[in-house]
Amino acid sequence: MNDRFDVVVAGAGPAGAQCARDLAARDYDVVVLETESEDGFPRQSNKSTGGTFPSMLSAFGIPNEVVMNFTDDIVIESPNEHLVQQQAGGVLDFGAFKNYLVNDGQEKGAEYRFDARVSNPITEGGEIVGVQYNGSKEVYGEIVVDATGPAAPLAKALDVSDLKREKQAIGIEYEFEGVDLDVEGYADLTDAMMLRLDHEFAPGGYSWIFHTGEDTAKVGLCYIQNESYQRYADTRRTVDGYLRHWLDTDPRFRDAERIEGRQHRGSAHIQGPGGLSTDNFMAIGDTVPTIDPLWGEGIHKGMRSARAAAITADQCLIPNEPDTSAENVSLYDDLWHTEVAPKMDARLMLTEMLYLAPNDRYDTLLRDLQRLDENTMAEANQGDKLALAKLLHLDDLPLLAQFAKYRLRR
Repeated sequence: MNDRFDVVVAGAGPAGAQCARDLAARDYDVVVLETESEDGFPRQSNKSTGGTFPSMLSAFGIPNEVVMNFTDDIVIESPNEHLVQQQAGGVLDFGAFKNYLVNDGQEKGAEYRFDARVSNPITEGGEIVGVQYNGSKEVYGEIVVDATGPAAPLAKALDVSDLKREKQAIGIEYEFEGVDLDVEGYADLTDAMMLRLDHEFAPGGYSWIFHTGEDTAKVGLCYIQNESYQRYADTRRTVDGYLRHWLDTDPRFRDAERIEGRQHRGSAHIQGPGGLSTDNFMAIGDTVPTIDPLWGEGIHKGMRSARAAAITADQCLIPNEPDTSAENVSLYDDLWHTEVAPKMDARLMLTEMLYLAPNDRYDTLLRDLQRLDENTMAEANQGDKLALAKLLHLDDLPLLAQFAKYRLRR
């Protein structure tokens, strides 16, 4: 078995598999180490809602066959209001999507080793030169990529990862049939992806309904155990209990039945990336993390981080004398901040302030968005200060003061 490659990728999630796919297409020798077995893949790591947009599908050549349903609208709900905006999207069968990336990468020449649990970096002179897995097995690469998500065994060992427990969001999702998508008093969710801001069901977070075709939908929620959680949460309820509370009280689920075997749990960190790279090494996907701080969409950003890493590896390895020094690999950092997640700090501030707001402020926010230009929400989501200013009121001064105290404590 070959133990030396141009690039070693730890993790076969969307980011890791896409990075390997891009590199194999450029004829690099790349190996992917994946914890799960090949027969069961991706049973344990099938943890995403799979909501994404046509720009991702076209940019990465993703076939329609892995899309459960193409959607026309994005709906945002608060306790008493809703906003509908036309925005094409797609809800992926996440397992089928991951299998496609792996199979396509293998066809392009990437090697996959399943049942391969990565444990430690192999270092020489303080620099990573390979990976240890399954106890004593070793594999070496000119560049190593950590795409293992929040576990981040390599990034943590190299002091690249700075994932903070208090910024970890937890989530749960079920798939249902018999969902009533057009109930009086609510927005019509036919061919829509809906996000709900409501502390009753997701204190310090949000819940969702993604239509997956006919009367089926993905239904879930997530939250961070932040100050809003501490203020609004019923500590007797687990995340499962909050989802059950929503299912029991929302008329859209009156006749809904869970689809057996279609349950997903996961976690992600809502924070800045900390470190991204060092000598011979890059961290991608949720290892960084790369999830959208406001709405939780992580697939597109994870795929873009994978492509940025592949572009960087290509630059480092093309010359006759490869240069994988931290200085040269830092191209990845530049691409991450300009192409993958620009204005990340501003968008994180918006996220933290949004989740601190009470439920009645969510109603006001949606009324404002209904009144303003349809681009305001998109511009605010991208951290545009003028758009953010349009959404603020004099009554928000106590909220802003609370937010300032929260940031100072952080």
